[in-house]
Amino acid sequence: MRPYTPKDDVQKKSYYTDRYWVAPQVPKSDVSEDAVFAADHAALRAHFEILEDYIQRGQMVIYIHPKDNYAVLEFLRDHCGYTQLSELSAIDWIAQRGGFEVFYQMLSMTKKKRIRVKCFIGEHEAINSVEKLFRSADWSEREMYDMFGIKVNNHPFMKRILMPDDWEGFPLRKTYPLQGDEFAAWYEVDRIFGKEARDIIGPEIRDTARVDRYDTERFAQLGHEVPKGSTFDPNQPKTPLAYQEEGGVFLIEGFDETKSKIISDRKR
Repeated sequence: MRPYTPKDDVQKKSYYTDRYWVAPQVPKSDVSEDAVFAADHAALRAHFEILEDYIQRGQMVIYIHPKDNYAVLEFLRDHCGYTQLSELSAIDWIAQRGGFEVFYQMLSMTKKKRIRVKCFIGEHEAINSVEKLFRSADWSEREMYDMFGIKVNNHPFMKRILMPDDWEGFPLRKTYPLQGDEFAAWYEVDRIFGKEARDIIGPEIRDTARVDRYDTERFAQLGHEVPKGSTFDPNQPKTPLAYQEEGGVFLIEGFDETKSKIISDRKR
């Protein structure tokens, strides 16, 4: 078993920096260059304040005040023909701007056009639910709360959807540790066996990048039935990986490591 490294308060120690490569922006064009978008834009501006607007990759992007999100989407649905909300989520800009960018992806089947509506909220601010306008927003808003911690007012069932109800932290925030924190390391051990079993079982290792197929402590040894903690014999023959039961499954070809080919060219 690998030695355990305490992760106390790791979420409070933000490791996020701008050292990662940032892709260049896709070129933007003026809204007036598309007649359909220009008409929709004029209709919106007659009723709401638009903070920014442009066309990018064939779709119009507009920034609005967060208090107007419900009314803007209702107007787009009832007066502009954008009857589908195909996606909604958020982007974590806490380190740079102290909050989140929430976006709504709208689709008009009759016009064959897409509009992305964006707004910015502070880290501790809430936004109004649009679930009454689009049922597709139900689970998406719950996921946004679960993963980012963004509270959605007037949602009919605002609770976590992926993580357990008592989970601590929000996994899609940039400050969330990739291997989990102190809470994540002991969550399943505490819930299943109790805290008194910590010294016996040990913490959960969430390092998915490291899999030792001959680790007999964590039962990762593939292709061999071995007792827990048994000594690894370096002279034993390597067992080819074959992820399927003997006899296989009808119409499904089993994976055979000896027949696989590793492709080094990422562009293929």
